[in-house]
Amino acid sequence: MESNMKSEKKQPAKDRSPDPLHVVILAAGKGTRMKSTLPKVLHRLAGRPMLDHVLETARSLGAAACHVVIGAGAESVRSWYAQAHPGATDVGFVIQEPQLGTGHAVQQAMPGIPDAARVLVLYGDVPLIETSTLTELLAAAGSDMGILVAQMDDPHGYGRILRRTGKVTGIVEEKDATPAQRRIEEINTGVLCAPAKAMRTWLSKIRNDNSQGEFYLTDLVRLAVRDRVRIHTTCVSAAVEVQGVNDRVQLAVLERSYQRQQAERQMRLGVALADPDRFDLRGSLLCGQDVFLDVGVVIEGEVELGDHVHVGPYTVLKDARIGADTRIESHCVIDSAIVGRSCRIGPYARLRPEAQLADEVHVGNFVEIKKSSLGHAAKANHLAYIGDATVGARVNIGAGVITCNYDGANKHRTVIGDDAFIGTDSQLIAPVTIGAGAYIAAGSSISRDAPPEQLTICRAREQRSVRWKRPVKAK
Repeated sequence: MESNMKSEKKQPAKDRSPDPLHVVILAAGKGTRMKSTLPKVLHRLAGRPMLDHVLETARSLGAAACHVVIGAGAESVRSWYAQAHPGATDVGFVIQEPQLGTGHAVQQAMPGIPDAARVLVLYGDVPLIETSTLTELLAAAGSDMGILVAQMDDPHGYGRILRRTGKVTGIVEEKDATPAQRRIEEINTGVLCAPAKAMRTWLSKIRNDNSQGEFYLTDLVRLAVRDRVRIHTTCVSAAVEVQGVNDRVQLAVLERSYQRQQAERQMRLGVALADPDRFDLRGSLLCGQDVFLDVGVVIEGEVELGDHVHVGPYTVLKDARIGADTRIESHCVIDSAIVGRSCRIGPYARLRPEAQLADEVHVGNFVEIKKSSLGHAAKANHLAYIGDATVGARVNIGAGVITCNYDGANKHRTVIGDDAFIGTDSQLIAPVTIGAGAYIAAGSSISRDAPPEQLTICRAREQRSVRWKRPVKAK
């Protein structure tokens, strides 16, 4: 495909048509090869349904409306969209039942499209098509017809572009092609744009006298040629943009292709990745300078990393903000949390939603923090649970400490003042306040407020029995 690649410096042609754009997204397929109860277009790529990627691209084109044609699993698709995009009004759903081909699918959407519009047809299982590619297609087509094509060394399975003296004369599907036509390497991607009024007329004239007994959208090209409408082609620069998904193998291939693109983009922005092939971005990532991400790091939602942040292997960061010079060791999970500068976290630490760490906080292995704030230079270095708590500056929380925040019905808060020391294996039974500078002896169960600058010990009385005998198993 090298000879057909678009130059990165090439600017899309100015769109010659002022007509409003309506995008039709075909998403009615059963996806039987996915072997799943989930509709194919809801299978996830980079953490989001494939259909969501296509809708985002359509919106980026400034579409006046999107018309999603659904069939198999229609209610699941509607339900997902209502939850993912509450209040959105620019997407409508139409049912294709029975499913009689791509031309028949587009027919179902046409009643909601005005004659003055232009129509762009996309596919819910082709998630990686670029906005720039479609912008170029629309600009080249103007008020005529435009089709997106690709050059493939192995075009098997695709419709072939037929030309005469360089001009497009039609598209022939693989199963209907002659041996000579099957040797053509210029293929139809299925992406097409045309004026709505003309498309409505052509759709009414297509026939299903083919090997599949379906109404092909590609027949519109033949009808446009007959009506002497100019057909403009735009060649896609990378085949991965127009690769569809029919099974889980193809989905995995697209996932790794997408992730490799994201990894390369981050590295060009200055992020150091230990292995670009073991990096997953399922949202957005904003990094300062000299950020290092080790192997297996997963980014979800919106994540921001300050200068010189180091993230260890197999760590998950979701909707998190991490301050400069912070080091996160391996196998940590940080979800909807804010971490200050120069902190040390992990390994095997978990920060749950609404956890907030001030600067220079240490959170060690097997420490879980939820809906709590830790003040400057506080430490919880191992085996602790801190939930619904306000922890002051320079507090030391020993191993095995638990804030007992839940009474079986309601959550209660623990407050620990600056410079307090919480000894190993202590339980703080909320609601409770530990005064500034207080010292809680190891093994204490604290259910009343502990005064500042004093030692508090609360342990059960130790007992011994000289008559005790070690239990033995019955023979």
